Amino acid sequence: MTKIVSFGGRLPKALLFAFLATAVPAYCQESFDRVADPSPTEQPQPPPVTASERQVSLGTLPKNFFADQKEIWMFPRQLAKRKHWLPTIAIVGVTSALIASDAHTAPYFRNTNSFNGFNRVSSGLSSGAFIAAVPATFYAIGLIKKDSYAQSTALLAAEAFADGFALDLAFKGITGRKQPSQYAGNGPYRDSFFTGSHNPVHSGGFYSVHAMSAFSVATVIAHRYRNHRWVPIVAYGLAGAISFARVTGSNHFPSDIFFGGAMGLAISRYAVLPGR
Repeated sequence: MTKIVSFGGRLPKALLFAFLATAVPAYCQESFDRVADPSPTEQPQPPPVTASERQVSLGTLPKNFFADQKEIWMFPRQLAKRKHWLPTIAIVGVTSALIASDAHTAPYFRNTNSFNGFNRVSSGLSSGAFIAAVPATFYAIGLIKKDSYAQSTALLAAEAFADGFALDLAFKGITGRKQPSQYAGNGPYRDSFFTGSHNPVHSGGFYSVHAMSAFSVATVIAHRYRNHRWVPIVAYGLAGAISFARVTGSNHFPSDIFFGGAMGLAISRYAVLPGR
């Protein structure tokens, strides 16, 4: 059985502290400012909720999920209508270039000692638990402070993850890609597709569920709290660090990470967040 290299230890604890120490106090301060000074011009406010937005709650999550899945799987119809061609070409093009270069980049990440320290602190605490802790914290504080905006942010992040995870299962089941760590020595890595496990819940594979999850959560939070300029920087920075650790730990090829992150960002922005 493939050994799953988790992302944790002191690094994710530090990252979690860094994010919660910035994002959560800012949210709390924002809530205080709305009570203390109702003037909309004094403090940055969350974008207003419009009538066209669908309702977000624990009860509506299943309905929203299936609506998203329909939109995701019917995406080729959007291309047929000449929509979203440029981002699609960019994602497919960069992913294809990375796949072509994976056999050359994988040996570097396996043989270099540059990331030994980074890898040592990236074991222990699961990166999945770290990713889940951020929206869970938003939801808990939203309940305590009775702030529906924070609760909705957490639920939208969960919805985006579920959408990306369902798509990831299909990709992994079809492509059956090996992990770099499954090769002895330096490969060759050119036969990675269709030669590994077609079990969609196995570690590694195409695409990275960790990268997708990290960028799904980051995109939702960065978009909904974009009035704080530092929130997107912190959110995407942490997502990038988590994703990069999957490469340095030989869990994934760079193309798995890029495509997973792109899917997380695209699904969150265009399937979960339109109009929000």
